[in-house]
Amino acid sequence: MRLRLIWTGKTKDERLRSLCDDYAKRLTRFVKCEVVELRESKGDVGLAGIEKDSRRISDALHEGTITVLLDPDGVQWSSTDLAEQVRRWNNAGTREVSFVIGGPQGVSETLVKKAEHRWSMSRLTLTHEMARVLLLEQIYRAYTIIHGLPYQK
Repeated sequence: MRLRLIWTGKTKDERLRSLCDDYAKRLTRFVKCEVVELRESKGDVGLAGIEKDSRRISDALHEGTITVLLDPDGVQWSSTDLAEQVRRWNNAGTREVSFVIGGPQGVSETLVKKAEHRWSMSRLTLTHEMARVLLLEQIYRAYTIIHGLPYQK
Protein backbone atom coordinates (compact mmCIF):
# COMPACT_ATOMS: atom_id res chain seq x y z
CA MET A 1 0.00 0.00 0.00
CA ARG A 2 1.06 3.57 -0.59
CA LEU A 3 0.08 6.65 1.42
CA ARG A 4 -0.14 10.16 0.02
CA LEU A 5 -0.61 13.13 2.32
CA ILE A 6 -1.91 16.10 0.37
CA TRP A 7 -2.28 19.63 1.68
CA THR A 8 -2.25 23.19 0.47
CA GLY A 9 0.58 25.50 1.39
CA LYS A 10 4.08 24.88 2.64
CA THR A 11 4.88 24.05 6.24
CA LYS A 12 6.67 27.29 7.06
CA ASP A 13 7.48 26.73 10.74
CA GLU A 14 10.83 24.94 10.58
CA ARG A 15 10.23 23.05 13.85
CA LEU A 16 6.92 21.68 12.60
CA ARG A 17 8.42 20.94 9.17
CA SER A 18 11.20 19.01 10.94
CA LEU A 19 8.62 16.95 12.85
CA CYS A 20 6.70 16.25 9.63
CA ASP A 21 9.91 15.12 7.94
CA ASP A 22 10.81 12.93 10.93
CA TYR A 23 7.45 11.12 11.00
CA ALA A 24 7.38 10.76 7.22
CA LYS A 25 10.84 9.15 7.39
CA ARG A 26 9.72 6.83 10.22
CA LEU A 27 6.70 5.77 8.17
CA THR A 28 8.91 4.50 5.34
CA ARG A 29 9.77 1.58 7.64
CA PHE A 30 6.19 0.34 7.14
CA VAL A 31 4.74 1.88 4.00
CA LYS A 32 5.57 3.98 0.96
CA CYS A 33 4.66 7.52 1.89
CA GLU A 34 4.62 10.73 -0.13
CA VAL A 35 3.87 14.25 1.07
CA VAL A 36 2.36 16.53 -1.58
CA GLU A 37 2.34 20.25 -0.80
CA LEU A 38 0.18 22.19 -3.23
CA ARG A 39 0.27 25.89 -3.97
CA GLU A 40 -2.24 27.77 -1.87
CA SER A 41 -4.55 30.38 -3.40
CA LYS A 42 -3.43 33.71 -2.00
CA GLY A 43 -5.39 36.41 -3.79
CA ASP A 44 -8.68 34.57 -4.09
CA VAL A 45 -10.84 34.73 -0.99
CA GLY A 46 -14.17 33.12 -0.30
CA LEU A 47 -15.70 30.65 -2.70
CA ALA A 48 -13.26 31.40 -5.54
CA GLY A 49 -10.25 30.50 -3.34
CA ILE A 50 -11.96 27.41 -1.97
CA GLU A 51 -12.82 26.20 -5.48
CA LYS A 52 -9.30 26.85 -6.77
CA ASP A 53 -7.62 25.02 -3.86
CA SER A 54 -10.11 22.15 -4.08
CA ARG A 55 -9.48 21.77 -7.83
CA ARG A 56 -5.73 21.53 -7.17
CA ILE A 57 -6.36 18.88 -4.52
CA SER A 58 -8.71 16.92 -6.82
CA ASP A 59 -6.15 17.07 -9.62
CA ALA A 60 -3.50 15.67 -7.24
CA LEU A 61 -5.64 12.63 -6.34
CA HIS A 62 -4.73 9.53 -8.30
CA GLU A 63 -7.34 7.38 -9.97
CA GLY A 64 -8.56 4.66 -7.59
CA THR A 65 -7.13 6.18 -4.41
CA ILE A 66 -9.16 6.02 -1.23
CA THR A 67 -9.57 9.62 -0.09
CA VAL A 68 -9.65 10.52 3.60
CA LEU A 69 -10.54 14.17 4.09
CA LEU A 70 -9.62 15.74 7.40
CA ASP A 71 -12.81 17.52 8.32
CA PRO A 72 -13.92 19.06 11.63
CA ASP A 73 -17.41 17.65 10.93
CA GLY A 74 -16.10 14.16 10.18
CA VAL A 75 -16.10 11.03 12.31
CA GLN A 76 -13.64 10.94 15.18
CA TRP A 77 -11.34 7.91 15.08
CA SER A 78 -9.23 6.89 18.04
CA SER A 79 -5.66 5.79 17.39
CA THR A 80 -6.78 2.16 17.57
CA ASP A 81 -9.69 2.90 15.20
CA LEU A 82 -7.22 4.35 12.71
CA ALA A 83 -4.92 1.35 13.12
CA GLU A 84 -7.83 -1.00 12.46
CA GLN A 85 -8.83 0.99 9.36
CA VAL A 86 -5.24 0.87 8.04
CA ARG A 87 -5.18 -2.88 8.71
CA ARG A 88 -8.45 -3.30 6.73
CA TRP A 89 -7.05 -1.32 3.81
CA ASN A 90 -3.90 -3.45 3.83
CA ASN A 91 -5.86 -6.71 4.05
CA ALA A 92 -8.16 -5.61 1.22
CA GLY A 93 -5.18 -5.04 -1.06
CA THR A 94 -5.75 -1.29 -1.26
CA ARG A 95 -3.13 0.27 -3.53
CA GLU A 96 -3.27 3.85 -2.28
CA VAL A 97 -4.82 5.98 0.43
CA SER A 98 -4.69 9.79 0.25
CA PHE A 99 -5.12 11.86 3.39
CA VAL A 100 -6.17 15.42 2.52
CA ILE A 101 -5.92 18.61 4.57
CA GLY A 102 -7.71 21.44 2.78
CA GLY A 103 -6.80 25.09 2.80
CA PRO A 104 -7.53 27.55 5.61
CA GLN A 105 -10.84 28.49 3.98
CA GLY A 106 -11.97 24.86 3.75
CA VAL A 107 -12.79 22.72 0.73
CA SER A 108 -15.56 22.63 -1.84
CA GLU A 109 -18.65 20.51 -1.43
CA THR A 110 -17.53 18.58 -4.52
CA LEU A 111 -14.33 17.53 -2.76
CA VAL A 112 -16.24 16.63 0.41
CA LYS A 113 -18.50 14.33 -1.64
CA LYS A 114 -15.50 12.78 -3.39
CA ALA A 115 -13.96 11.61 -0.09
CA GLU A 116 -14.71 8.06 1.01
CA HIS A 117 -13.95 9.01 4.62
CA ARG A 118 -14.20 12.27 6.56
CA TRP A 119 -12.04 12.18 9.68
CA SER A 120 -12.08 14.71 12.49
CA MET A 121 -8.80 14.42 14.38
CA SER A 122 -10.01 16.57 17.24
CA ARG A 123 -12.78 18.83 18.39
CA LEU A 124 -10.04 21.33 19.15
CA THR A 125 -9.07 23.97 16.60
CA LEU A 126 -5.57 23.27 15.28
CA THR A 127 -3.40 25.26 12.96
CA HIS A 128 -3.04 23.59 9.58
CA GLU A 129 0.67 23.12 10.20
CA MET A 130 0.02 21.46 13.57
CA ALA A 131 -2.64 19.23 11.99
CA ARG A 132 -0.02 18.01 9.52
CA VAL A 133 2.28 16.92 12.34
CA LEU A 134 -0.59 15.27 14.19
CA LEU A 135 -1.73 13.45 11.04
CA LEU A 136 1.73 12.01 10.37
CA GLU A 137 2.21 11.10 14.02
CA GLN A 138 -1.15 9.30 14.21
CA ILE A 139 -0.49 7.33 11.04
CA TYR A 140 2.91 6.33 12.41
CA ARG A 141 1.25 5.39 15.71
CA ALA A 142 -1.29 3.26 13.80
CA TYR A 143 1.51 1.27 12.18
CA THR A 144 3.25 0.73 15.53
CA ILE A 145 -0.05 -0.54 16.96
CA ILE A 146 -0.51 -2.90 13.99
CA HIS A 147 3.03 -4.26 14.40
CA GLY A 148 2.88 -4.45 18.21
CA LEU A 149 5.76 -2.04 18.70
CA PRO A 150 6.16 -0.22 22.03
CA TYR A 151 5.83 3.35 20.67
CA GLN A 152 2.09 3.53 21.31
CA LYS A 153 2.30 2.56 24.99
